[in-house]
Amino acid sequence: MGKIVNKMMSGGQAAVRALQVEKTEYVFGLIGSATMEMFDALYDADDINFIGIHDERTGTHMADGYARASGRAGVVLAGQNGPGATNLVTGLAQAKAAFSPVVSIAGALSSEHQYRDAFQEVDQQALFTPVTKKTWTAPRADRVPELFREAFRLALTPRMGPVQLNLPRDVLAAQIDSPEFQEPHQYRMASRPAGATSEIAAAAALLGGAARPVIVVGGGIKNTGGEDAALGLATAINAPLVAAPGHGDAISFGHPLNAGQMGPRGNAVASRLVREADVILALGTRLGFNSTFYSYDNINRDAKIIQIELEPTAIGRYFPIEIGIWADAPTAALQLADAISVQQARSAVDAWTAQFQDDRAAYRAQCDADAVLDTALIQPSGLFKTLRDVLPAEAAFTMDAGTLCLQATDAMNYWHPKSLFTPLDFGLVGFSFSCGLGVKLANPERPVISMMGDGGFGMTISELSTAVDYGINTVTIVMNNQCWGAEKAYQRDFFNGRYIGADVSSPSFDKAAELYGAAGFKVDHLDQIGDAVGAALAANRPAVIDVSVDPAALYSFRRDSFKHRGG
Repeated sequence: MGKIVNKMMSGGQAAVRALQVEKTEYVFGLIGSATMEMFDALYDADDINFIGIHDERTGTHMADGYARASGRAGVVLAGQNGPGATNLVTGLAQAKAAFSPVVSIAGALSSEHQYRDAFQEVDQQALFTPVTKKTWTAPRADRVPELFREAFRLALTPRMGPVQLNLPRDVLAAQIDSPEFQEPHQYRMASRPAGATSEIAAAAALLGGAARPVIVVGGGIKNTGGEDAALGLATAINAPLVAAPGHGDAISFGHPLNAGQMGPRGNAVASRLVREADVILALGTRLGFNSTFYSYDNINRDAKIIQIELEPTAIGRYFPIEIGIWADAPTAALQLADAISVQQARSAVDAWTAQFQDDRAAYRAQCDADAVLDTALIQPSGLFKTLRDVLPAEAAFTMDAGTLCLQATDAMNYWHPKSLFTPLDFGLVGFSFSCGLGVKLANPERPVISMMGDGGFGMTISELSTAVDYGINTVTIVMNNQCWGAEKAYQRDFFNGRYIGADVSSPSFDKAAELYGAAGFKVDHLDQIGDAVGAALAANRPAVIDVSVDPAALYSFRRDSFKHRGG
């Protein structure tokens, strides 16, 4: 199809028409007077589902979760300039850290009132620039179709990320005579680059001569549906696959070459593999902070690194590389699998991988054996073991930041790619529940389990109304330890137990859920978990399970941050 020509319309109608051209399925938004023309146009847009939110920040997390789960752009609309727009900032910073394609739209002050200290005036162009790939403020109504094209194009162009469109009131109200719209394929590429033949050959030779190879997979495999390509390569060389933190679902949990997540927050077996490997293939991963803390404590200094990345500035950024390949990770993995013909160190590799598989099986058995199941107060290890036993294999998980969720991230089993959604490098508390609503809309047939602490859920509980009103039936497991666990652990371990601001008071979340119209369940003993999870999944409405966790079960994840204190 060529250009789409429409009759005269307002800037607000043009904005909605641009969303329709992109086949936008959901718009998460909070109504405001600055964008009334756009909301009025949405009233007539039967092909767009509007999800009314209670806070622009949490609406951005919904768009973020939808985008990551669906592979399409997530759209959030802040109807009000000023405070409505400023509420987007945290969510957009989160989406930028996760390379999530969120298209954020906000009303803006009328052009003639700018720079006059007008009501709710803030420099939105400057505000959003640091937390997006790009920010635009529409100068005229006839530029609206063009800027929406550019917004979707850039958000979905690797490396993906959020963008911001500011639409002044006068631009939305102005009339456009027969605006033109283009189909998405006319302004967005569909192909991705393959690795250069010479680089693929060199990498294949290096892998073929390795005695202790490891493949580290990240978002470049998970987000592109590249599991089969990565597994094909791993099988060809019989190498263990290790996941970057937050991407433990890039490869199915059940595959025998899957070692799980690496690094300071990963498991001991996967982390040891990367510390002992002689050749490391970084396949669609930066080897960034959460994987390595930028330290050779977490990666073998003597290993030869092959890094394959679609973002050229990420190649060799944190660790010196032997071979860097600018390419789409799954495409390059297929090329490598075809190029590898003879493994000089096959017997050594087979012994290396067999030892890893024995260690992995022993580690998993030990995790189950070490789970504390018989204490009056619920311990995290016992909770996680019980959840592994009772949650369905097709479940998708969202996680918050905080020590309980960091432990849970490696403790849950992810049987299918795109089953784990975390704050990643932004470490945001209050993310999980709202993100889960977006993930559920992208995958309505899958159970979505949102895990978070009591502090984080208290930040976002108002979106229970959104979940109930629109029938978004997720299950939220609140691990309620009545404190900000990470900070309380640091105060205990490094500041002599001088606690201030660390304790949290909350209502009974199960009862609060019922007041919102959701299903609520209270768990005080581990033997109640199975029944509560089963009832929550069968409730046919949003559900919250308030689990009492031992407040003394604290863990200091970032001990490296306090080395200066001698702890």
